[in-house]
Amino acid sequence: MKVLLTGGAGYIGSHTLLELIKESIDVTVVDNLVNSSFEAVRRVQLLTDKHIEVLPMDLRDRQELSKLFDKHDFDTVIHLAGLKTVSESLENPLTYYENNISGTINLCNAMVKHGVHNLIFSSSATVYGDPSELPIKEESSVTGATNPYGETKLIIEKILMDLSDSNPQWNAVILRYFNPGGAHQSGHIGEDPNGIPNNLVPYISQCAAGRRKELTVFGKDYLTRDGTCIRDYIHVVDLALGHLAALSKIKEEPGVVIYNLGTGKGSSVLEVIHTFEEVNKVKVPYIFGPRRVGDIPECYTDPTKANRELHWKATGTLEHICRDAWNWQKHNPLGYAKG
Repeated sequence: MKVLLTGGAGYIGSHTLLELIKESIDVTVVDNLVNSSFEAVRRVQLLTDKHIEVLPMDLRDRQELSKLFDKHDFDTVIHLAGLKTVSESLENPLTYYENNISGTINLCNAMVKHGVHNLIFSSSATVYGDPSELPIKEESSVTGATNPYGETKLIIEKILMDLSDSNPQWNAVILRYFNPGGAHQSGHIGEDPNGIPNNLVPYISQCAAGRRKELTVFGKDYLTRDGTCIRDYIHVVDLALGHLAALSKIKEEPGVVIYNLGTGKGSSVLEVIHTFEEVNKVKVPYIFGPRRVGDIPECYTDPTKANRELHWKATGTLEHICRDAWNWQKHNPLGYAKG
């Protein structure tokens, strides 16, 4: 099997790449390196002792995409590439719409031209907006995201559904991620955000390491068990294995199918902080700040459908996420740059 992995040098991408290579799947990686590093791919090569073709490429470059598909006979595309920060999308919505949607349309056009009809898409729980019910199921109402990032995911999902309706050969598995965290147990690959982290777990890690002064907990007056936001944190390796499961599923069921990838358990911001402290025997300095625009009180899934149909289940706990994130931080205090 020949797979194109877009965004394969990023956080989720590098962990997915590692699991694909371990299964002897032939993978080509493309990445524009906006929030990623070729060093991650190099380390995957060291972990697997396999050469990996990795190309610097922006999906908005139609000519380069066409050359890529001319050169390779891909069976399936795993599409992870895209801008992904909620707060940044609120500040620069046009950048998000232009990058995420235009890039995906170009990718799909290249696939159509070259007869490639299998796509696994990295979507997000943000498509559910402020959920009307908990836990969230795939059938839960999708009334609109609360930020442009989530809207780009929702629009791309609709594009894939329309493609499938227009051509019965098209198959897509849409994976709606909840909140990934942690790192590979080896400590060789992990989350290395550019600048200030936007995700909770790497921010906690950097505060514990003294790289950041303190963590701001945005809001302490939500109607949750301790007043802070609750999310479904899934270990990044479990998420990577979800893509392998989707790869096995995509040719079994024609059309478009959607799965929520999460643990089914919600943890509050304070619970994550205290778990990190307890597991790693460190202190995490934090203060409370006002609520953040776009945040919702609670978001966690019912993973039953993915468990049943993909034969996949998240096994990593919050403790595992905190342990592995700290292991990555200790071994790579400045990320990939000088890890």
